[in-house]
Order: sequence, then structure tokens, then C-alpha cells
Amino acid sequence: MTDQPKQVGGGRRMFGDFAPKLASLTDDVLFDDVWNRPELPARDRSLITVAVLAAGGDTAQLEFHLGRAVENGVTEEELIEAITHVTFYAGWPKGMAAMGVAKKVFSE
Repeated sequence: MTDQPKQVGGGRRMFGDFAPKLASLTDDVLFDDVWNRPELPARDRSLITVAVLAAGGDTAQLEFHLGRAVENGVTEEELIEAITHVTFYAGWPKGMAAMGVAKKVFSE
């Protein structure tokens, strides 16, 4: 799985001057280490991340990760299906909110 693009975070870009430790953990641990581990391809990690964010109602992070998922090879149809599936396990309001974010992202 080494043929996949290296996953890079944006922690320093977003918060480097305000919260440098959070920025470095985001970039150096979460993205540079966890996202680039060879045991799962980035495509699968993206699908899992979208499902977890949708289930948790974390719509602010979901917007970024839907775009990242598409960059990592997950289709819009697969993401819509994943959110639909999650809705029945995580709760209707969370699923509907997540689908609203997906509609916005995919319509832009």
C-alpha cells in the first residue's frame, strides 16, 4: 500500500500560531503517523473516518473529511451510502445532519 499518496494534515496551517502543540500532534502524529500506516489504505481510513464523524455528529470535521475521502478514492455514491447506513445505527438527526454536509460538499 505504499503507492498511495502521503496523507498530510493542516494543523500547523490552521492553528500553528494559536495552539502549536495541537497543531503538531495533528500533523505529526495523526496524519504523518496514523494516516500513513500501511496496514490500511487511505481510502479505507477515509471511509471509516467519515462514518465515525457522521455517527458522532461532528459535522464541522466531516466537511473536510468528505473532501479528503474523495481525494483518497472513495466515490460520492459510496459516501452517501455510508452515511445512509450510519443513520440507522447512530440516530436520525446525526445522519440527516451528516447528509446535509455531504450535499453541500458535493454540490460545490
